[in-house]
Amino acid sequence: MTDVPEPVRKCANLLKGTRSDTEKFAALFMVTKLMKGKDCNTAGKQLLFEAIGFPFLRKLLVSKDLPSDCPPLVYKSVALSILTGFCQEEELATHKDIIDAIPTLLEIVEQADDEDYEDNLIVVSEAYSCLKSIASYEPGQQALLATGAIPKMSQIYSAQSFQTDEALHLIVLLVKQFGVASWPEDPTAFHALIQRIALDMETDHTERKYELCRILADILITCRREIVLNSLDGQIWPESLFKGCGDILKAKIGPKQRDPALHLIATTLQVLGMQWAFMDDQKQFFLMLLQLAAIEVRMQMDEKKLETTFKQAELLTCCFVILEQCIEYMASDQLDLEPKEKQTTYTALKGAFNQVMAVLTRVSQDKIKDSGNARDKAFIIATVRILSAWLAQETTAMRPAIYKLLPFMLKIGNETFHELKAWRAGPREGSPPVDILRVMMPALCHFAVEDEARRVLFTHKQDEVLLEAIELYFSIAHWKRPPIPRAERLKRMNEPDPVPTPEQQAQMKEARSAIVALCNILMNFTVLEPKRAEDAPTFANLLKFVVENLPELKDTPDNLVIHGNLAVLGLLLLKQQSKKVKQNDFSICRYIQATIRFLWDAYNIDESNDPTALVVSIAYKGFWSDISELWFLGMQTMCGVLPLVPWISEFALESGWAEGIVKTLKKVKIGTLPANVKSAYEDFLSQLVDVNADVVAVLKKADALRVCRNHRMMDLGKKLFGD
Repeated sequence: MTDVPEPVRKCANLLKGTRSDTEKFAALFMVTKLMKGKDCNTAGKQLLFEAIGFPFLRKLLVSKDLPSDCPPLVYKSVALSILTGFCQEEELATHKDIIDAIPTLLEIVEQADDEDYEDNLIVVSEAYSCLKSIASYEPGQQALLATGAIPKMSQIYSAQSFQTDEALHLIVLLVKQFGVASWPEDPTAFHALIQRIALDMETDHTERKYELCRILADILITCRREIVLNSLDGQIWPESLFKGCGDILKAKIGPKQRDPALHLIATTLQVLGMQWAFMDDQKQFFLMLLQLAAIEVRMQMDEKKLETTFKQAELLTCCFVILEQCIEYMASDQLDLEPKEKQTTYTALKGAFNQVMAVLTRVSQDKIKDSGNARDKAFIIATVRILSAWLAQETTAMRPAIYKLLPFMLKIGNETFHELKAWRAGPREGSPPVDILRVMMPALCHFAVEDEARRVLFTHKQDEVLLEAIELYFSIAHWKRPPIPRAERLKRMNEPDPVPTPEQQAQMKEARSAIVALCNILMNFTVLEPKRAEDAPTFANLLKFVVENLPELKDTPDNLVIHGNLAVLGLLLLKQQSKKVKQNDFSICRYIQATIRFLWDAYNIDESNDPTALVVSIAYKGFWSDISELWFLGMQTMCGVLPLVPWISEFALESGWAEGIVKTLKKVKIGTLPANVKSAYEDFLSQLVDVNADVVAVLKKADALRVCRNHRMMDLGKKLFGD
């Protein structure tokens, strides 16, 4: 303690020598004077903290049993003034005694509107100062979260109490630290807070409007999205945000105003989705937003030094979020644009993406790509992501340049995929990393059918990564209950089966989309690179994965589309690798049974209002737009597999499928069977007859003669009954 200034040392000795609370309190005025001076260093503050003793400060803050020489608020004010000084030092701000005082400090700021405090608002200000200092360090942040500081501060701001901006800044500091965990399951406090800030933002026409845009964006991004979306009924803050942001977009503003507005709009779209941009049932806000984001991207990326562009990473990332949502929305065909609007929109997007391409090409050749800076890496990932979203829709432009850039994009996508894979294999701390490879998949579906792009993909062994990806995403989509330790099994026998959490359900939905895109890419590879599909170990492993996992897939409506995709991918691979398939291989047998189930269940007559009409089954109807082409491809490929692996025809017989087709078609009214369905069934039954002598008797017994006559199945008729 040699570095403690002499006046501080004397004061500490005086405090230690006091014999009553009155004497100690009198000495505190000397402490406040010392702490405001330059001489009181960290060691001095620690010495004073120990000399006063925290129990005495607590007594001044909470006790009603104090000497009556002064009003209670004076005692409080002095105690808080000293605490504020102590809290400026990390060692004291994180001291257990001060952390334990958080509920008392919160109580003071919550009572800011009480008559007691009207004459001495300095007490409330000091309490906020203490809380702000405590919140600067991790132990204080954890304690504030645990004591419900965020809902309490939200309540204070919503009620527009004294010094509410202090409450708001405290909320922002904490939500930036804790994200989604900041908010309780009950969204009442969140809605009330956002409503208040949104209303202030909408009605304020000073520079504060743009500060509130930043604050709103920081808070909105941390919400419990599902809970907030499910409790929006009666909430008017989305409308306030829409009006406030609309006013900003229409006004003449500079970068200082535009940047926070774009930040808020991007965040709101992430939370509420693109429907928010159509709150007035007009498309003007959407078109204005798309143009603004596209122009901003073009300007910020236009022929500047890479360092200059990277300095605008935050603004550009917000524009990317807006553009990605706009592109996805336009691709969903929900937007009715005039020809002129279409042309203007396309020109704006093309201009922006030419610049994105140019910058990413420069990045791929620059040392900045290997920078260890997390911010730079995040921006490169965001740039690859937005370009991938564009390439999913733009399938013809800029091809030579894209093929040159593709290896770099794959490198970034594969790195993020492997980060996600490693995260899922570990303790899973924090949020899962974003897999940019998954975002690239719709674009890769297009690349898979382009010869030059496919050459690049195979040169960089992308087929191997895609196999890893389908394995990972299947493990996410095919959720299994966590294993119960042996010692607890008896005790937990009667517990209800656990179900996936909302977060897991969202991940499963995402995984199913990824599997569908992966199957699409891999089917194209299999068809367009037959030699590779026949010989390469990756494709042998892919078939092994499909035949082993498809039978395990749960039979639920959510899984129907991936069931169909995996079934048909398996058939295409089986056709190429038929020479290697062993007869009665158990896994192949189970796979064929699961595939027959998918093909068999698509059509029936039992669920039709008309007992003579063949219809798509109810289970398939809601997904038919996604699986109708798959069904026809599956039937066609099954016809191609049968001559190569004839023993699988036994399953079509033993399961009753072949007989079932004939019995169903027998009931169908003449002239009503769609030509493509008739052709699919006739080709399949004809192939069965060719490869298995037992089929003829089974079909004849089921009255195939009548079916051939009714539906004019000439080829099948000839095979069964001759000319």
